[in-house]
Amino acid sequence: MMRAGAHLMATGVWRKASRFWSDRRGIAAVEFALIMPILLIMYFVTMEASQAIETSKKVSRIGSMVADLVTQQTSVVQEDVKAIMKIGSVTLQPYNRSVPTITITAIQVSPDGAKATVVWSRTSINGGFSVGATGETTVPATLKVANTFLIRVESTLVYKPVIELAINSAFNPINMGETYYLRPRRSVAIPCTDC
Repeated sequence: MMRAGAHLMATGVWRKASRFWSDRRGIAAVEFALIMPILLIMYFVTMEASQAIETSKKVSRIGSMVADLVTQQTSVVQEDVKAIMKIGSVTLQPYNRSVPTITITAIQVSPDGAKATVVWSRTSINGGFSVGATGETTVPATLKVANTFLIRVESTLVYKPVIELAINSAFNPINMGETYYLRPRRSVAIPCTDC
């Protein structure tokens, strides 16, 4: 036999449980707590992808701009080449997580069009300047025209994502690069007297 007080107590528990399950006031906070990490991850990945694409465009712009500046000269000296490479490096601003490597190589194709020889070459690595390639080099077949003088500019950058820097994760840096070949515009060749 059940006492009257026990029945009332069971009814009160059911009422409280029923009210608890039907109360929807905290649902939005719980949903927000579950979805917010996913939204943050999507935001940071989208931001990083757009910055990587923009930086890749700037690395290409470095190559074309440096090649264009060199081919407008009739002759150069080391200081001219250094200044042009510094201008190219500034193109990456405001990206400053790594420094681009820029190599300018002057190439002379032989009279028979069989060989391409380096006339002079300068490289900018981590802000320092040094001699670049020497000896024979390769040139695309379409540009290997007899007695042609070419300027080749190679611009490369190791792109480090913000996510990698922030959490020291296993994200691999992205290697970006571009190579441009241009012919001199105002002379047959562009000598560098002290390169």
